[in-house]
Amino acid sequence: MKSFNEIVDQLGDSEGRKALLGMLRGIEREALRIDDKGQLAQDLHPHVLGSALTHSRITTDYSEALLEFITPVNNNIDTLLEGLTQTHAYTVRNLNGQKLWPVSMPCYVGDVNHIPLAQYGTSNTGLMKTLYRKGLTHRYGALMQIISGVHFNFSVSAELWQRLFDSKLSNNPQMRSDSLSRCEFISESYFGLIRNYRRLVWVLPYLFGSSPALCSSFVKDQTIDFEFEKTGKGTLYLPYATSLRMSDLGYTNKEQDTLNISYNSLPEYLAGVQAAIKMPSKQFEKIGVKVDGEYRQLNNNILQIENEFYSPIRAKRVTKAGEKPSQALMRAGVEYIEVRALDVNPFSPVGIDATQVRFLDLFLLYCLLSPSALTDELGEKEIAANLKAVVLEGRKPGLMLTQNGNDISLQLWLKQIFADLSRLAILLDGEHEHGYQNALNHWAAAIDDPSLTLSGRVLNEIITKGVDHGVWVSQLANNYHEFLTTYPLSPETEQQYKDEAELSLNKQHQIEMESMPNFDVFLQEYFKEVASPELYSGCKA
Repeated sequence: MKSFNEIVDQLGDSEGRKALLGMLRGIEREALRIDDKGQLAQDLHPHVLGSALTHSRITTDYSEALLEFITPVNNNIDTLLEGLTQTHAYTVRNLNGQKLWPVSMPCYVGDVNHIPLAQYGTSNTGLMKTLYRKGLTHRYGALMQIISGVHFNFSVSAELWQRLFDSKLSNNPQMRSDSLSRCEFISESYFGLIRNYRRLVWVLPYLFGSSPALCSSFVKDQTIDFEFEKTGKGTLYLPYATSLRMSDLGYTNKEQDTLNISYNSLPEYLAGVQAAIKMPSKQFEKIGVKVDGEYRQLNNNILQIENEFYSPIRAKRVTKAGEKPSQALMRAGVEYIEVRALDVNPFSPVGIDATQVRFLDLFLLYCLLSPSALTDELGEKEIAANLKAVVLEGRKPGLMLTQNGNDISLQLWLKQIFADLSRLAILLDGEHEHGYQNALNHWAAAIDDPSLTLSGRVLNEIITKGVDHGVWVSQLANNYHEFLTTYPLSPETEQQYKDEAELSLNKQHQIEMESMPNFDVFLQEYFKEVASPELYSGCKA
């Protein structure tokens, strides 16, 4: 089993660098629509933006008011972010003066019953998407579902996979690449990446967490195990917190804590997810599935569908029409991974910036190229404890974490990681570029000075400058609205968005016009077709 440094050395030639630089990325950014008073928008998803069911770039998540912007897959960081900015700009110009809320945690939330559920039309597929969200409401409440985040999709090049496969460079100490097909090698290597990522996921909320504070209107009937401090203006905060979005107050699901889904291999992961989909929940059974002729949720299992499994990272493959995520993974293995631990960056008009993307490139390559031991129960507890500590107290001076059963300071561990990332940054930049090294240096400054993290910068605005959280975010929303409404869009680009909107509406209409069974039959058939992980015999591609 080769070390990270040995693998980097073997990739140190021009062809290795080229293979490493062939990374593909995609971004999904969520943002609430708000009216001129800062309240959650109550109107339907704007028709001019197209169909939320079928549009490739502009859709909705939980609520009609929760937009989701999706970039095409891209190899170039500048092109990726330019496309994301153009989508924001086109959208904002078609919101009739509404603005985008530029942070993860909602504000000015009145009656939660007035949070409009996302609608996807009259087709069975559309009705199922809405019912799934209705089930989430009954299970966890609507407030949790309107928290926004950024998802980062990542894959490495076919050339890099071939290089690793041919050289028998595996990050899994129990995996013999000569006994696997190339497709199986890729899947198991991605799961090695996932295991390393989960051990180190605390790095992301430390650097990029930007929700250490929130509006008091967000905290209603939630049961939380920590006590907020409060500014004179009514903002709630934790003095050393990084990402309340990732705390028990945010995107968590205690019912899933007992699942123990394994990331030690693709077959074990598939088996765990499928068991959860079939596992009844006594808590959710109390809600009822169909009561007085009206559906409340898709079923009463711990997971209604696979998407309900909350995890800071997912193994993914693009699905075919009618295919479930696990079926796609069973068919052809892992194609890319989805990072889901990112708060919306309030200092960027599009929720993420180029220094973050470059850091994520380095971080995920590091997770891929480093040895990745299998995880046991003790390791899972260590992962959870480290993440919770950083989420709630990440900037606390002298904070100690646990590394393989031993105490280590957060700062020392970060410096060890950054030393390895530096080798990658130098290799990726080559002789004439400095983008990766500059990005790494930018975030390295936050190791010894936590005020330079995103959460530190947020608290500086709210505590040091004494500005109410909601007022500060509203001003950001105004600033970004002005930036995006004046952002240059060529006539050709605007027309492309108009054409895409029209095409998506036509696609939805076509789906709704096609003959199909009634909704009860549709659901029965859908859940009959749950993939069976025991049938997985390895992809041969």
